[in-house]
Amino acid sequence: MIDFAPQLDEVLSTEICGSVVETVGMTASVADLPVPLGAIVEIDRDNGGRIPAEVVGFRDQLTLVYPLRSMTGVRRGHRVRLHRTASRIPVGEALLGRVINAEGRVIDGYGQPAAEERLARERRAPSPVERPRIDTPLSTGIRAIDGLLTCGRGQRMGIFSGSGVGKSVTLGMMAKYTSADVIVIGLVGERGREVNEFLERDLGPRGRARSVVVVATSDEPALARVHAASTATSVAEYFRDRGKDVLLLMDSLTRVAMAQREIGLAAGEPPTTRGYPPSVFAMLPKLVERAGRTARGSITGFYSVLVEGDDANEPISDAVRGLLDGHTWLSRKLASQGHYPAIDVLDSISRLMPEVASPEQRQAATIVRELLAAYRDHEDLISIGAYRAGSNPTVDIALAMRDDIAQFLRQQVDEACQMETTQQALMALAHRTAAVSQQAAQVVAPAETTAT
Repeated sequence: MIDFAPQLDEVLSTEICGSVVETVGMTASVADLPVPLGAIVEIDRDNGGRIPAEVVGFRDQLTLVYPLRSMTGVRRGHRVRLHRTASRIPVGEALLGRVINAEGRVIDGYGQPAAEERLARERRAPSPVERPRIDTPLSTGIRAIDGLLTCGRGQRMGIFSGSGVGKSVTLGMMAKYTSADVIVIGLVGERGREVNEFLERDLGPRGRARSVVVVATSDEPALARVHAASTATSVAEYFRDRGKDVLLLMDSLTRVAMAQREIGLAAGEPPTTRGYPPSVFAMLPKLVERAGRTARGSITGFYSVLVEGDDANEPISDAVRGLLDGHTWLSRKLASQGHYPAIDVLDSISRLMPEVASPEQRQAATIVRELLAAYRDHEDLISIGAYRAGSNPTVDIALAMRDDIAQFLRQQVDEACQMETTQQALMALAHRTAAVSQQAAQVVAPAETTAT
């Protein structure tokens, strides 16, 4: 199907127009422009061409518009005309393997593919009463997650960490090794050089072949960064509605919130929690609720959250943690020890693991968690040599099994691991733990008999 929408936008004229009255920061105030919120307008400028912008609010008799490009060349009195009242993006199977921007246009240099249809960028989440239960696991290809934090098809998880702890590498491993049919990746607020690094190093040809990558770098206007998150979600919805199991990877939700903060403050919203206006906390649930399972397909969402100062209770982290179906915490301490992926199992949880994992797997995962917790509680005594063997049987087993557990949790970047292999390895770990426990009991029993 040939997409004539761009040509129609240029051919059809409109009489709805206004003029620039003033600019404050990145926001332009326009008089005599009666258009709705979310409408796309075009601003004339002296050096030729027009600047696309979006209506973000109203103040007194003026319409506030936020540009999608630099406003260099705009002056008072310049004409502003309505371009369209809603944002729609081109979508289709031809987007697989391509890199697009926030407006849905390819930026990888290989030409714009023919669009099968155009979808609204901002869409409502599926009705809560029409969502089927999540009861089928989805393999991410990462042992620590599939074994101890099992996720279901349609679940929404957060990846929380500070900067430089391995979020992008972890997401890249998921994209390469997941069992999902399609992967949609939103790179929001990334440094420009990191985009190609992610595509070539982390994603690779294997992952890119079944992926759509949406990019809005840190130097782009805040509106483009917010749009990129919605565009990635709309692309994922397109494939979900065609019966696909989609893995949506968003890196990062924090930068989306920061971009919305810029827009909200520019539109005159009052800063509330640590400078974030109310629109940020209204936008986040609307975005993440669009993921999930429907009768046709599923969107399993992993949203990375950049934790400021490694504070797990900062406003965005705290708000997102309450919206999602679980979270994975990446530990800077583990990363500094060369333990990758640096997943802190004890500080992570998958709320749907009881629904999608077998009783045997849940029991094995509980055993591993108990041993990790016992070692952490006595780590200080162990490190200084003050712990005496035999004082606590659980700690003794944790010490004996520490290397085996660490080997299970560690994984090389180029090491693929299927769900069945992970489950078998976890069961084997639980069996070895039982054997060590039995040996310890046999050692203790003769000692007690001798003492008697």
